[in-house]
Amino acid sequence: MTTNTNFLLAVEDLTVSFDGFKAIDGLNFYMDYKELRVVIGPNGAGKTTLLDLICGKTKASAGSIKFKGQELTALPEHRIVWAGVGRKFQTPSIYESLTVRENLEVSYPEGRGVWGALAFKRDRRVLEKIDEVAESTFVKDMLDKEAGLLSHGQKQWLEIGMLLMQDPELLMLDEPVAGMSVKEREQTAELLNTITEGRSVIVIEHDMNFVKRIARKVTVLHQGQILAEGDMDSVQSDKRVIDVYLGH
Repeated sequence: MTTNTNFLLAVEDLTVSFDGFKAIDGLNFYMDYKELRVVIGPNGAGKTTLLDLICGKTKASAGSIKFKGQELTALPEHRIVWAGVGRKFQTPSIYESLTVRENLEVSYPEGRGVWGALAFKRDRRVLEKIDEVAESTFVKDMLDKEAGLLSHGQKQWLEIGMLLMQDPELLMLDEPVAGMSVKEREQTAELLNTITEGRSVIVIEHDMNFVKRIARKVTVLHQGQILAEGDMDSVQSDKRVIDVYLGH
């Protein structure tokens, strides 16, 4: 199969086996530039494993993952981050004892690591970036608050903000609204629709009401393969999808 270099992300013939079980089985998955894609499917369908493979946390048994034409399967995780791929896991990982502002500061690419932090200058560019990201992720009024004191939903937003500080071209979010209040879910939908203007976003989510608010194109995974793909209406009315997922 020949890769079309017009895609931001081209996953081809991707397979990963754990003790003989194929968690991802010959998967082909393509994403355009500045696209918001929602991936749904039953537990064990391979959704989180797909993100693990793209970000390098798990290594593929076979197949190819190309990001802007560059092969990712042989790269270590930090090099994949440098290439422009950001990943948010299910549980927020923030620095609880630092302020919101400091969390955003240390996420700025030049502030990373011990030497980066020592040589790091908080110039106007950095301060403007912090303000812009804090505004878009609803934490502008909390910049001087200790991150550990934030609500669960605010911690989720802060972590998305920390990823946005790195300006990734592909942002991957695993169940970003789990544990959020109804209002926080609505605000998160608004946030995701806004940040897609400048980048591509993959969202894994089980909350169908939330999915409807953001979905432009939906991919349904089942047993490590794509079961269906298309807009929300066509996916929801697909008999196979109802049988294996939506009917439960």
